[in-house]
Amino acid sequence: MEQVKVYYDPVGNSLTVWFGEPTREDVSTMVTDDLVVMKDKEGRVIGVEKLFFAAQPGTLRVQFETLTSALDALTK
Repeated sequence: MEQVKVYYDPVGNSLTVWFGEPTREDVSTMVTDDLVVMKDKEGRVIGVEKLFFAAQPGTLRVQFETLTSALDALTK
């Protein structure tokens, strides 16, 4: 079963989302002033981190939705 891991750091004001195993991180690249992309040794993106992210206590909610790819929609 695939997992998405979401971490919010209220002290550091960051939100980190892992699409893969965090221990497989090989390189992190800052792509904008407030966004970091983490990749594994094969160059696959396994996580992103949003810096300067602040949420009011008790207001951070996460919603997940599975989307059908355009190719899947065309073949049905």
